[in-house]
Amino acid sequence: MSGLGGLNKSANGVVVGLVQLQLPVVATREQLAAQTQRICDLVGKARRNQQTMDLVVFPEYALHGLSMDTNPEIMCSLDGPEVAAFRAACIEHRIWGCFSIMEANADGNPYNSGLIIDDQGAIRLYYRKLHPWVPVEPWEPGNLGVPVCDGPNGSKLALIICHDGMFPEMAREAAYKGAEIILRTAGYTAPIRHAWKITNQANAFCNLAYTASVCMCGSDGTFDSMGEGMFCSFDGTVMVEGGGRPDEIITAELRPDLVREARTGWGVENNIYQLYHRGYVAVKGGAQDCPYTYMHDMAAGRYQLPWSDKVQVTDGSGFGFAPPVRLYGGAGSHPLVPAPTPPVPDKERLKTLD
Repeated sequence: MSGLGGLNKSANGVVVGLVQLQLPVVATREQLAAQTQRICDLVGKARRNQQTMDLVVFPEYALHGLSMDTNPEIMCSLDGPEVAAFRAACIEHRIWGCFSIMEANADGNPYNSGLIIDDQGAIRLYYRKLHPWVPVEPWEPGNLGVPVCDGPNGSKLALIICHDGMFPEMAREAAYKGAEIILRTAGYTAPIRHAWKITNQANAFCNLAYTASVCMCGSDGTFDSMGEGMFCSFDGTVMVEGGGRPDEIITAELRPDLVREARTGWGVENNIYQLYHRGYVAVKGGAQDCPYTYMHDMAAGRYQLPWSDKVQVTDGSGFGFAPPVRLYGGAGSHPLVPAPTPPVPDKERLKTLD
């Protein structure tokens, strides 16, 4: 299904390139501008590297490095020069791009945000990381949910960022909204190597989706990122896997039409369907309840682990961040993020079983 990394692109294929970007050091406006240009240059490399490529994906922290610096001088905005440069690069090289920014937030800590920009320069997906890698990361928790967008060649794309991928609910939410290709951008370092691989595979298999995942790569003199871009098929197998060479672009052809075929045609292991249709061999339509206590408790605002009172690390003070005093403001909205679809009333749902 990879078509020799996309060299032999099929009519239904989407060719994706994952950039194992060299880990930068960015502490000043000048360094930010230089790194912005470097990313734009690599957009051009991606196009020259493979004329069939539809989408080039850069890792989390591609623009800012791993310093966790929240200095307002190097924070970005959607209407700032960095995003404008990314949009121009996508237009110039006629390619879709996925980019990472640390986004200024007037109401608190910056957001760790991701963008998908199409080959006409339009922002097609805007996402704020829901699960910062606490206690190490200081970023404001995302409040825009998990958006999905139309992608190249009729595909459906979602973006989750780094630690997001360790929560099975994240990839499930993306697939539930229709994503066929789940991008995961990361700045992970080598100790996370095993968990990185198995979660990319599990997220793919459990949701009958492709996962396309990439980390920063190389050393900045302090941290060592691992690269290891990888594509997983919807059956959980690893299709293509990169090593640790900085700036290498790992490519594969993905087939969203085969995802759609599996989601509608599979019986055994069609788990995203069977989650809500338990035991449909025994009872008509399967059981359509919610037997999961944690879901009920989270929705009711009473999520409580049996060992919650024994958890020792509950803020970032061990990493030099002052304990916060602000409360979470709740879900937000943004013109670039579609409003959630209202649930189908029970009476309408039950009609489908008749």
